[in-house]
Parts: sequence; C-alpha cells; structure tokens
Amino acid sequence: MNPPIPSHSQSPLTRRHFLTRSGLALSPLAFPFVLKGAAGDAKNEDTLKIGLVGCGGRGTGAAQQALSADYNTSLHAVADVFQDKAELAIKQLADKFANRVDVPKDRQFIGLDAYKQLLAICDVVILASPPGFRPHHLQAAVDAGKHIFCEKPMAVDAAGYRVALEAVRKAKEKKLSVVAGYCWRRSASRVEAMKRLHDGELGELSSIFSNYYTGPVKPMQEDSARKPEWSDVEWQIRNWYNFSWLSGDGLVEQAIHSVDKVCWAMKDTAPISCVATGGRQLPNAGGNIYDHFHVAYEWPGNIIAHLGCRQIKGCYNENADYIRGSKSTLIIGKGPQPYIDGEQRWRYRGEEKNMYQVEHDELFAAIRKGEVVNDGDWMLHSTMVGIMGRMAAYTGKKITWEEAIKSEEDLAPEEALKWGDKFQPTPMPRPGLPA
Repeated sequence: MNPPIPSHSQSPLTRRHFLTRSGLALSPLAFPFVLKGAAGDAKNEDTLKIGLVGCGGRGTGAAQQALSADYNTSLHAVADVFQDKAELAIKQLADKFANRVDVPKDRQFIGLDAYKQLLAICDVVILASPPGFRPHHLQAAVDAGKHIFCEKPMAVDAAGYRVALEAVRKAKEKKLSVVAGYCWRRSASRVEAMKRLHDGELGELSSIFSNYYTGPVKPMQEDSARKPEWSDVEWQIRNWYNFSWLSGDGLVEQAIHSVDKVCWAMKDTAPISCVATGGRQLPNAGGNIYDHFHVAYEWPGNIIAHLGCRQIKGCYNENADYIRGSKSTLIIGKGPQPYIDGEQRWRYRGEEKNMYQVEHDELFAAIRKGEVVNDGDWMLHSTMVGIMGRMAAYTGKKITWEEAIKSEEDLAPEEALKWGDKFQPTPMPRPGLPA
C-alpha cells in the first residue's frame, strides 16, 4: 500500500504562520496515552511507540539509543521531508532491531507537515530535524502531550527561543519529560568534574577558555550538484547546515556543546554581555554562515569566558575547556578524562558510559517510573547564550543578555514559503555594515 504522502506544496514554513495554526491543528491530540506515565500515576508497562522526526544520521542514532534504552519499545513511525532518508533510517534500525521496527509505508510521513501526523500516533518523539524547525516541533509535541527527546540546539534565533521557552513551560504543566541532546551533561566524568568546580576545589573562578576547532562540517554542495527540478527551498534544506535560518550557524549548531559546558560551569546563570568576531575564510557557494567565531562573554565578578570555534581544514584542531580558578585549573578534553592541575590535583578514574545512551536511559526510566525529567530551562539557556554570541559576531556590537532575549531577531523567512518556492536567504552578515 502506498503511503499517504502529503504534498510539500501545502507546507508553509514561516514561524509566524505556524504559530497561527499549531494550537488548532493539534488540540484534538492533547492529553493522550503518555500522560498516564507522568508523575503520580501508576507504573507504565505498555509498549511505548517511538516516533522519529528527522531521519538523518543523528536522528537515526538517537532512535537506536531509544530502542536500546527500553526493550518494551518499538519504532512506530518516522517523519522527514525526504523519502529516501526515511527508508534508509528504517533499514539501518531494522538491521539492529528486527522485531521492534514496525514502520510500514502508511506510517512513513513525508513533507514539511509530516511531524503532525506522526504526533497523532506515537507516545515518545525524537526531534532531530534541522534546528530551524525545532521550536515548532517542540511546541507541537508538547501540545500533543508527548514525552520528548530534543536534539540541540533548540532554536536558532531569539524568536524561536521564546517559542521553545513557552513549550517548556507547558511541558512542566503537563508533567512531560523533555530530555536535551546536550550530551556532555550525561557524561559521568564531566558531571564529577563540574561538581568539583562547583564545590570550590578550583578556588575562586576567574576565567574560561573553551574551543571547538575542527574541519568543515557538512560543507555546501557545488552548484553543479543541484538538479534542475529542485526548488530553492529544497536545495537549502538539502544543505541545511549552510543556511543560518535552518542551522543557526556553526557556533549555534556545532560549537553549542562548548557553549553549554561554559554555561554549566557558570551554574546556568546569565552572562552580562558579550562581544564577538567572526567571518568566513572559505567560499561556500550560496550559503550564508561563517566558518570561524570568537566570543568573549562577561559574567558577574569580572569572569570572562572565551569561546572559539573554527571549521577550516589544515588548522590546529581541539575541542577542550580550560576553567581557571585561584587555586587550580580544570581541563576537559586534553586526554580521555578531565583533570584538575594545581594545588589540589585530581583526575577522573571512574566508569564512563556512552553519554548518548545515558540520555535515553534516563528518559525512558523516568517514563516507566511515572517520574518527570525536564531539561528545558537549562537547555534553552545554553541555546540562547550561543545565539547571543552569534548576534554579537554578526552585528559587531556588544550585546547584553537583556538585549538578546528581547531581540526581535527572527531568521525564518518573512513569507509563507512552500516546498517548490524560490527563496533568497539573507546575505552573509557584515559586522558594522547594514544588512
């Protein structure tokens, strides 16, 4: 039987349009099955139906970890804009979980609105589409009453941040679990290192330097790779990482893990302000993101946190954190385990589990116990701190926290784009010059 494939042409993209429709579209789905697994209810022993929204590599990996976390689960439906990606994800997962991947054609939803059909029939959802869609999907999943694994980042601009923030507020009201894809927070060694930092073993915190120096990530395809029948919208989604309205840029999409560790070290308190530089050294035909950033965040107490990221091959690579105190320095990422160097020396010697797996272990354990785990507040805080740094780099201005969270910045298209539409993204930002 052929799947009921919705038409891409009926799927407008803008955030504003989505907001006018989402509540009405999903209201019949509110308070479904999964709420009986929320806090205060009986233990849930039913088979949980998992829905995967976004069938790329990370989404497929997250689905594998979800299926590994709880043996009374099944992959029940998938949603993506590309049929071939959906089929590949199903095949790869079926190879590993032959009896627990049950996704016939009529539960393979394809299109920009495909997630809505998936939400109607699943209990737990994995949100792994390009992050420009994340606030919409998070809001819809909460409206539908689902437990959620939400990949990072949770928004690409201040407008999306506020949408996601409201979704998190509603998730708390509904006692829904929301687990974030900021994986380092589930690393046993990093948890122990941050505990020692917060317990004062470094003395008085003075500065942080975090970096994410690596090679190109998902480089833009050459124009010659574009098929004549592909619209601008399809072409940009196929190269989503290279467009700020879909990815948020490298600082917000990739180096956000480093931003999250900085925020974690600062106990998830808000920075006062930041200044930043950034730009693009290598051409990426038609894309509009930078390939390097440096952000200097200021926290109360004259604490400066530097964040550097670069995606250029042939350069020095490192993904590390140097957290300096008056007595000692905590170093993460130089060697397999974090360590403290200075007056009081320490190195992590305990067990280290797969942090990607631990995320899902905790999510499904909470559902089974009728408990709630909600990462919403800190996951959105880290996301917004990353957005704030990018805003400073794009504008060349000093950005305060208040300016950032109240910003009207909205990278989504102004008009209601459809799958077959033409669309010219904003040009590469030029600090100090009009957009």
